[in-house]
This record gives sequence, structure tokens and C-alpha cells, in this order.
Amino acid sequence: MKRLKHSLALIALAATMQVAPAQQPATASPAADGIPVTRLSRLRVLSDEQAVNQQSKLQYDALLKEADQKNALVPDNDPQLQRLRGIAKRIIPHVGRWNAEAAEWKWEVNLLNSDQVNAFCMPGGRIAFFTGILRKLNMTDDEVAMVMGHEIAHALREHARKRQGESQLAAIAGKVGGIAASALFGIDPNLTDFGGRMAAQAAVLKFSRGEETEADLVGIDLAARAGFDPRAGIALWQKMGAVNARAPIEFLSTHPSGDTRIGEMNKSMPLVLPVYARTRGTTVAKLPAYRTTPLPKS
Repeated sequence: MKRLKHSLALIALAATMQVAPAQQPATASPAADGIPVTRLSRLRVLSDEQAVNQQSKLQYDALLKEADQKNALVPDNDPQLQRLRGIAKRIIPHVGRWNAEAAEWKWEVNLLNSDQVNAFCMPGGRIAFFTGILRKLNMTDDEVAMVMGHEIAHALREHARKRQGESQLAAIAGKVGGIAASALFGIDPNLTDFGGRMAAQAAVLKFSRGEETEADLVGIDLAARAGFDPRAGIALWQKMGAVNARAPIEFLSTHPSGDTRIGEMNKSMPLVLPVYARTRGTTVAKLPAYRTTPLPKS
């Protein structure tokens, strides 16, 4: 019984770490001022920030070194890399709204010669794009900004630390739940332990979908403040869907469906379009229609 009480206490602790206040707006934000800012998840404190950043730098540097050895690291004078760095230069001044410490990060942007339709931003502001995403989607600058804003948002919202904290907490909760069930119902502890691990994995997958939605919304907010049309996010995911229909692409394997994320972005357009219009010195009513570029013929 003592063991059961201790287990239930741990479950209660786990519950307090996942309650709604972590998702509440940190400050009131008027409709014309973009996506409301929410507090960073408290779960990230379960993962050491310095260790995550150090590991991120090691992995990023190793990736660049390997790419360079294989002649896959695009040189600094390449027009596409200069384009990416120019877009990042416009977005980065706005990161402090979502994470005050990010203004001090040593931001990097690199381009890797690969057919992968992919891009990422590691903790600490380490960005990489693959040439495949630029070529296969034939993206406008606005659409590139949507991808970059999305990936930067993952780093700003510290999703890597949050994911580690969630994994640890889910594993603890799964284990504790198994112990409690064993004590209460006399179930084989080995069976309850297995069931707990499966439940923990399902919980982490669910959290991932929430992170992707948050990154979408933070991303279009960042892009709008930098003067990029947030409506490009909708065009981008329509392109993604068309390319994926030809041949499944890795970038979409861990992301919500295109229809789901387009729906979420559409609901948020009334919040970000006024921000974008303000950067253009006009009103939403006077914004020109968004024009994308066609996909390359396969």
C-alpha cells in the first residue's frame, strides 16, 4: 500500500506538469497584433538547456563537415544560399517576441545539396535547407519564409527540450501506472510495464502533432512581421500535397495532414494579415492577391 501511495503521488506530479496554464497567453494580444504569445512549456525544465544546445552544435557541425567532405555543402557565394540568408536576416529580428533568449543566439544558415524535400532549425538557431525543397517546390520568397518560420518556431518554442521532458514524464507515468494497476488488481507487473510503455509512446506522438500546429502559427506570425505574405503558407502546403501525391516525401511523415494545417492557418489569417499589411504600409482590404509559382513538370 505504501508503494501504491508513492506511485499515485508521482502520477499527481506528472499531471501538474501538463495542466493548461502552460498554454495560456503570457500577455494579452490584440487581434491586429498577430498570434497570441503563450508561455513556454514547463516540461522543458526536465531537460538540461546547456546539454541540449551543446549536442545541437555538435550534430550541426558534424553534418556540415560530412556534407563538405562529400562536396554537398553549398558555398557561401551561391545565389540560393544568399537568398536563404537574406530571408533569415529579415525574420531573426522578430524572434524575441517568442523567446527572449533567442536574440542572443549565434544564428547560422546553410544549404545542403540533396534531393530531400526538407529543412530544419536546431536549438540555438542552426538552420539548414536541402536543395530538394527549393527545386521540387519552386518556392517564392514568401513560401521559403513559411518553411523557415516554421522550423525556427520549433527552436524558439524549445520543442526539443519539451520533447525530452515529455518522453521522460510519459515513461515515468507509464511505469507508475503499471505499478498501480499491478498493486490494485494483481496483474502481472511485466504485462502492465509493457502496456505503460505503449501508452507513453502514444502520448509522445500526440504531443508531436501539437508542436507542429504551434510551429505553423508561430511561423506565419514571424513571417508576417518580416514582411512576408502569410497566405503563402496555404499555397505552400497545397504544393506539398501535390508533390507528395507524385511520390511520398519524408518531410510530411511527421507532420499533420495538409488539410488540417491549412484549416488552422486559415482560421488564423485574420490575426496575421493585419500585421503583414502594416509592414507593407497598407490595409488588409488593399493587399493584392497572393500569387505562387507553378510546380516544375515531372
